[in-house]
Amino acid sequence: MVSANESCFHPPSFILLGIPGLEYLHVWISVPFFSMFLFTIIGNYTVLLIIFTDVRLHQPMYIYFTILSFIDIILASTTVPKLLCIFWFHQNEIDFHLCLLQMFFVHTFSTIESGIFLAMAYDRYVAICNPLRYSITVTPSVIIISGVLAVLRGVVYILPLPLLGERFHLYSSNVIFHSYCEHMAVVRLACADISLNDRLGMAIGFLVLVMDSVFIVLSYVMILRALQKLSVEARTKSFGTCISHVCAILAFYTPILSSSLVHRFGNNVPHHTHILLANSYLLIPPVLNPLVYGIRTKQIRERVVKIFLN
Repeated sequence: MVSANESCFHPPSFILLGIPGLEYLHVWISVPFFSMFLFTIIGNYTVLLIIFTDVRLHQPMYIYFTILSFIDIILASTTVPKLLCIFWFHQNEIDFHLCLLQMFFVHTFSTIESGIFLAMAYDRYVAICNPLRYSITVTPSVIIISGVLAVLRGVVYILPLPLLGERFHLYSSNVIFHSYCEHMAVVRLACADISLNDRLGMAIGFLVLVMDSVFIVLSYVMILRALQKLSVEARTKSFGTCISHVCAILAFYTPILSSSLVHRFGNNVPHHTHILLANSYLLIPPVLNPLVYGIRTKQIRERVVKIFLN
């Protein structure tokens, strides 16, 4: 239950409001959310199945696709089922520690996904700018190390957030004006100084969103310079291998950048708009990634057609 008392207390659970201001549309909003979640699970599991069962696809680029599909499934499964329970059954309550765990999973795997995109940008850079050394530069051990580093970076960056949330024992309210346990949406309810959390959140946003984006852009600047030295046919073929990655990057960074800008500077933007944007970067990439890779990758496209025609 929501406490009517304005004094601080330690809540055993929080109340997620879903999308405040659009409660009367929750049932209708659930339709695209459920559809996107269903496609995320089916699409990404299909990609995983195809890559695991086809030895021709046991190559660096496809291994990265596998990691992305795994991350996308986790991100969608961490938030959407609870959101659908809010929309359909009005089950708004979430345990205090489960809320912190959801916070950790959402932000950690978003950070890991950004790290994988950065690793994929390096993979494309080596493949196009130094193709003769690709097989000895991008080895299975390099892929494993880059994946482990992306995971460790995500955990190191994000683990302090729920730990700092745990140290706030007293809260002014247990009502979260959000659809999931987003970091600042939770800590703003604390009866304590949250300036450290705010600064830490901004620092993580800068290191992940800004720095990763800068390095990815630099890698593609060098790739474009290398493409100018190739023949038209080789240039077209090489650029085609980058299209999937570029589309996936745009699908990931555009919603998260829009959400961050609205969160920091959009004081006049309706609250439900911010929440819809915050959900978009957890749902749009998991939906689009299988489509992008399935359409742009010949081997995956052929296997999908074969699966559904047989």
